[in-house]
Amino acid sequence: MGMYIHSTIEDGTAHRVLQINVTGKLVEQDYQQLIKRTNELVAQHGKINMLVELTDFEGWTAGAAWEDLKFGMDHFSHIERMALIGESIWEKGMTFFIKPFTSAEVRYFDQADSEAAYNWTREM
Repeated sequence: MGMYIHSTIEDGTAHRVLQINVTGKLVEQDYQQLIKRTNELVAQHGKINMLVELTDFEGWTAGAAWEDLKFGMDHFSHIERMALIGESIWEKGMTFFIKPFTSAEVRYFDQADSEAAYNWTREM
């Protein structure tokens, strides 16, 4: 349960992808880990792309919701592309909720299209 974070920095390319796999309910500690890794990548590379895969996603605790809001205000300007991979209509709806708060290009992909999401975050 929780969040698994993996960053991909491919030598010799402009690909700077923060990949996040989320299962179950997010807690405040998950966001602390995400904020730390995002800050490191932004300090090293400037703008980044994000690939967020949601599996059996159950939402946030109250503390995590607050951290999510703070993360968005601090980091959405550092994200060029954000791909959300999900398995339900409400997860798809999250894409439309995020768009007004970021200048990033945000797209939703169904689980069956996860390879397309992966490739899209690496296009330049």
